[in-house]
Amino acid sequence: MKHRESNTRPRCTSGRNSPLILVADDDPMIRLLAEETLTNKSFAVVQAENGEQALELFEANTPDLVLCDVMMPVVDGFELCSSIRAKKGGDQIPIVVLTGLNDSRSIRQAYSIGATDYCEKPINWELLPYKLDFILRASTTFFELQESEERYSLVAHGANDGLWDWDFGDDRVYFSPRWKSMLGFSEDAIGSDPMEWIDRIHADDKTRVINELYAHKDGQTPHFESEYRIKNAEDKYRWMICRGLAVRDEDGVAYRMIGSQTDNTERKLAEEKLVFDAVHDALTGLPNRILFLDRLSHCIESSSRRKNFKFAVLYLDLNRFKVVNDSLGHLLGDELLVEIGSRIKKIIRKGDTLSRLGGDEFAILCEEIEDITLVTSLAERIHKELSKPIDLAAQKIVVGCSIGITESSIGYERPEDMLRDADTAMYRAKARSGSAYEIFDSTMHERAMNVLQIETDLRQALEAQEFEVHYQPIVNIAGEAVSGFEALVRWNHPRSGLLLPEDFLDIAIESRLIVPLGRWVLTQACRQMHWWKEQWEEAAEWTISVNLSAPELAQPDLVPAIFAIVDESGLDPKYLKLEITETSLLKNSKHALQTMNALRERGVRLSIDDFGTGYSSFNYLHQFPFDELKIDRTFFSELDDSSDKQQIVNAIVSLAHNLGMTVVAEGSASSAIYENLRKASCEFAQGFSIMEPRPASDITRSIAIDVDRTDITGQGAE
Repeated sequence: MKHRESNTRPRCTSGRNSPLILVADDDPMIRLLAEETLTNKSFAVVQAENGEQALELFEANTPDLVLCDVMMPVVDGFELCSSIRAKKGGDQIPIVVLTGLNDSRSIRQAYSIGATDYCEKPINWELLPYKLDFILRASTTFFELQESEERYSLVAHGANDGLWDWDFGDDRVYFSPRWKSMLGFSEDAIGSDPMEWIDRIHADDKTRVINELYAHKDGQTPHFESEYRIKNAEDKYRWMICRGLAVRDEDGVAYRMIGSQTDNTERKLAEEKLVFDAVHDALTGLPNRILFLDRLSHCIESSSRRKNFKFAVLYLDLNRFKVVNDSLGHLLGDELLVEIGSRIKKIIRKGDTLSRLGGDEFAILCEEIEDITLVTSLAERIHKELSKPIDLAAQKIVVGCSIGITESSIGYERPEDMLRDADTAMYRAKARSGSAYEIFDSTMHERAMNVLQIETDLRQALEAQEFEVHYQPIVNIAGEAVSGFEALVRWNHPRSGLLLPEDFLDIAIESRLIVPLGRWVLTQACRQMHWWKEQWEEAAEWTISVNLSAPELAQPDLVPAIFAIVDESGLDPKYLKLEITETSLLKNSKHALQTMNALRERGVRLSIDDFGTGYSSFNYLHQFPFDELKIDRTFFSELDDSSDKQQIVNAIVSLAHNLGMTVVAEGSASSAIYENLRKASCEFAQGFSIMEPRPASDITRSIAIDVDRTDITGQGAE
């Protein structure tokens, strides 16, 4: 290294402008010459004629340098030197002794007691100022270096980061105690060989770190910074961030690099957890929808490059999971989902991806399949596994599942489309009771698109008021007179014409559009019946029957909404009948019972609709406050005295009467059937054979011309 010569004076104690020299000699001529010579060179001088006086002046002035003769009265130069070195701060003051020419014994003795240097007598007064100036500078540099090393030592021991100092000249690295303790090593466990560091770096990171070190050493980067894993004393890897800066000579060549190492393990683990949580389900730990679609996207890309690369998606939805959640609670429901995820994971292949999409829905991505039989076989194994009971809260739970399958041969370009089609197939499997799985085909998509279009049209139809209510009479069998009407909705579709409920009602229920639609029908029906009652005496005791679906029955504001409609129409609530199916009661029987009791208290009548097509649970007949039972039309085909159906009808009618209910037969046709219904004491009948549902205007015209039942119903006497 090349160093520039400094033109500045060495530091002075006590903030003086000039260095203070204490001259101690018993020869007054030497003291005089010394003062004159040194003051001419910008030094300050104090004089002492013996060692004792010199000690007093030292304590009073603290000089920057002491120049003293060896031989002095009272206290000689040797004793003076020892006394100064013993005082506080005296160890840092340069002491130059004056000796006779070739007095080697005195020189050795002076050095041994702490003298900094010596001058021979006779003194070369011209050179003396330069000699003392050099000694002062050397002393200042030495102590500054000593302070710097002390500060570095304190930093190295106290810093939270591990410090390192790599000397490229002898290829040795100083590792601070903290650097070593970060890895669980004692100070003497790691030497100064650079490989003590490099060899502990993870194999996947080592080459990169070495390249980054040498890139900075060669001046290619402004500084060195690298993140890597390094093995600790327990043979476990910790994440570190290492930073360093090269020290270069005047030619820009690095001869040293100094840096620090920071333990970044906790932050790295936190980052990894955030990344993991972002693409995994918090409950089961399985990949979530985001990660599933990402992997599915990679498969689609691979299939575009590799013609023989085939894959498939299975979409799973649990059966009866909502029942478990509602009955046992969400905590046990969560336990059930975790167990199901664990069971499925044991069945699938190692390279397949099992994902929880949300709720009780799972998806499986099967890669590298030869044909669809591998996937269908997997679906059957899953169905079999989930059909086994699961122990939960001291109960054995069986949920089962419905599975939809779609495969890559269809030629998907977007992962969302493939998942959508698997979902569509799953709904087909769910609709087909007992089906373990369904494989997607194009007709399913066409139907799904049709359903979506109908739902969209339904929403627009509600706003555009495209619906109308038709009315079908309910006839008293004994008197053959109209006792009331059932309100049935029709849709005047702008493109498809008049649509019956079977064309759109299931979609309205699934989309929950049945709620606003049902209230609209109820409003129209109540208004119409009230108007008829005001116009015609024949209508005085007529009732109006309106269907109530499961989503409507579940609405918390159903009761006040119904009575707001009834009150607005002016209709007495006792002339309103609400028809409820058995399946509607399955959804939430407790809430349904509370709602029905509230309706009954205000006079509304309740009818169980389509009895015999559902579970035919006689428990509903006495558990719920029904006034009327409607027997489904399927019981009346080929009804005669000897048929088994006649016996069933007789039993149902008898049971209903014993429970205080009237009975309506739906779909009755011939006079023979009428006769058998009379024998069974069935009170009412309705059906297309009596009269098909008609608009209110048609019914009004029939009443207006004051005709008998034959005219109203459009049937002649038989």
